[in-house]
Amino acid sequence: MIPTLNDIYQAGNRIHPYIHRTPVLTCTSLNRKVGAQVFLKCENMQKVGAFKFRGACNAVFSLSKAEASRGVTTHSSGNHAQAIALAARMRGIPAYIVMPDNASEVKKATVAGYGGMITFCEPTLEARESTQKQVIRETGAVAIHPYNDYRIIAGQGTAAIELLQEVPDLDIILAPVGGGGLLSGTAIAATSLSPGIRVIGTEPLMADDAYRSLKAGKIIPSVNPQTIADGLRTSLGELTFPIIQQRVEKILTVSEAKIISAMKYIWERAKIIIEPSSAVAVGALWEHNSDFAGLRVGIILSGGNVDLERLPWSQKT
Repeated sequence: MIPTLNDIYQAGNRIHPYIHRTPVLTCTSLNRKVGAQVFLKCENMQKVGAFKFRGACNAVFSLSKAEASRGVTTHSSGNHAQAIALAARMRGIPAYIVMPDNASEVKKATVAGYGGMITFCEPTLEARESTQKQVIRETGAVAIHPYNDYRIIAGQGTAAIELLQEVPDLDIILAPVGGGGLLSGTAIAATSLSPGIRVIGTEPLMADDAYRSLKAGKIIPSVNPQTIADGLRTSLGELTFPIIQQRVEKILTVSEAKIISAMKYIWERAKIIIEPSSAVAVGALWEHNSDFAGLRVGIILSGGNVDLERLPWSQKT
């Protein structure tokens, strides 16, 4: 069943002992630049450095004792892998993580540091899925998908509830969209709590499958997306897409140049470290400025995991 507001509240109660209630910050210079009042929900300050911990924690702690005793598994090269590994460690159960062998050394080390037992595979979706199936056959572990899972969606929606508790009179909430877990959970929470609020997704112009999917009325897969926002290269899921169709007003696309400039601006002026996927939502403020002028806008800053050796404004093109 599609999660309801009550499901998201229950998720919030379930994960409350384990997550951070992240701050909502403002930046006067950002407000002046875009001509709007902007409120930044800082999920970059969440455990594992991303909103993903909310959904992972809800999924892991939703398991029955019998299910949990078998452990959990997922395939991911990024924040979800870290989130599942940490949530499983907190519950005291095994986490079997399938990672592509070309994943960054930092992410491999982080997953292992959280106690995740890593199985490496070729860097293709087919290899990830077939390797995970083998892990399930060998361990009996419960699979937890990064976004196409109602427990994940409900967990991600808790960030929007917290934002609206602190700033209840928002006109718009912006969230980035990759697989759609964050955006669909945000949309359920926000439109249920605040009828009339506008929920808008943001994604890279170079990975605009959600924009095209919403226009076409069907899922159009992401094929070889070339964007710096690596967390948003994923296609929508069959569970997330109908929620987005029903509750999200539109998807705005943002150029690579605006993503980079927005990321740098937030670092320099707001003193907040965000990753490119977070910067997509900020970049939408000035790439589509007329949509927001004079309004109160909430933005979910989805994460802050950045390779400091490969900052986008330092890379040669």
